[in-house]
Amino acid sequence: MQGRAYPTLAGATRIWARIGLLSFGGPAGQIALMHRILVEEQRWLGEKRFLHALNYCMLLPGPEAMQLAVYIGWLMHRTLGGIIAGVLFVLPGVVAIMALSWIYALYGNVGPVDALFFGLKAAVLAIVVQAVIRIGSRALKNSAMIAIAAASFVAIFGFAVPFPLIILIAGLVGFLGARSDLPAFQDGGGHGKVGKLQVDDADTLLGEETPDHTQIKRGWAFRISSVFLVLWLAPVALLFAALGPANVFAQIASFFSVMAVVTFGGAYAVLAYVAQEAVQNYGWLAPGEMLDGLSMAETTPGPLIMVTQFVGFMGAFRDASGLSPLIAGTLGGLLTTWVTFTPCFLWIFLGAPFIERLRDNAVLTAALTAITAAVVGVILNLAVWFGLHVIFDEVRTLTAFGLDLDVPIWSTVNLAAAALVLSALVAVFHVKLGPVTVLAGCAVAGVVLGLAGIA
Repeated sequence: MQGRAYPTLAGATRIWARIGLLSFGGPAGQIALMHRILVEEQRWLGEKRFLHALNYCMLLPGPEAMQLAVYIGWLMHRTLGGIIAGVLFVLPGVVAIMALSWIYALYGNVGPVDALFFGLKAAVLAIVVQAVIRIGSRALKNSAMIAIAAASFVAIFGFAVPFPLIILIAGLVGFLGARSDLPAFQDGGGHGKVGKLQVDDADTLLGEETPDHTQIKRGWAFRISSVFLVLWLAPVALLFAALGPANVFAQIASFFSVMAVVTFGGAYAVLAYVAQEAVQNYGWLAPGEMLDGLSMAETTPGPLIMVTQFVGFMGAFRDASGLSPLIAGTLGGLLTTWVTFTPCFLWIFLGAPFIERLRDNAVLTAALTAITAAVVGVILNLAVWFGLHVIFDEVRTLTAFGLDLDVPIWSTVNLAAAALVLSALVAVFHVKLGPVTVLAGCAVAGVVLGLAGIA
């Protein structure tokens, strides 16, 4: 595969808009989508460079898929390219979640909407399974990487080991493996020597391995950090000063600013905590509404952490502070999105030049590759968790001998959901339909089953 020159900014913008509109299926599906379009279809960068950027984004707080888009956008077209890529990646989700939040606030759970989500969940599950297989086939190059992924899955699924601890251990294993010159940890878990480009790798683009703007420049790093820190934290400080800490908008700004710093492992790693705080501490949501918001985020484009926009919307909607409830909810949702995603640009623009400089470092590459293998196991855990909750109406937690295991109650199997999931899997793997076609087909099927009283 020969690498192509980077596209024009206009051409890249069209591709980022396409990716944003098709970014269903959570981080696994979104990363697989970007890989298919950017590496396989457009051939703008090679496998190694894509995985190197992904490994770094996996270490950051916040949505890794969105940050990967920012990283690649920056790599091709500097800061403006990164901003365009990041904004277009989240914009469809912002619009979709806002529209659904309005419907939810005005009408609650209505039959056709529930049926639509019923169908979409089956499609999303199939797309996530496809993504796990696609990413795993590329990241798990030998038995050591497979063992790391398996251990990661068992740790998080069976023993509820925290995600950051899994990442730390995996990185340490990769580091020690490379330092010990173990063959399995050479060339990032693949074959050959680390840092040596493969014949079919498109890492050398535009006639140079590393564009000039990716070099570390302290002055630029200081300026970009200052700009995004102000963009992120100035609204928080202004809201506190103008409205006081007890105001709902100040609470939303401060709470989700903290979440933006500690959301390692993506949305699922913090959803339980967000739900607990939103329900018990702040009173923004009623019990069970977090799952409704998660359904919205699972079945719309964009990062799963976009569910926080729904939380902010409902919190401001119910405590309008003298505004129209819908206006307050809209402002609350947008404020949540701003303080959640603005830091993502900061992490990338500040850290990416350092990561690019270390791209051919054998030990770092081995550590990051081991982390990617561990993340495959974590994503598999999410796919299994999601599948259990789609196909079965009730799941119980089995606790014994250190295990903390979700087990389905077999008598509550939803035959309609199982049949729809099976159909979606056949469509994805056998018929090889695209994600949009599968999503549309399952959505229609869900509505038909709902109208028939089956879903």
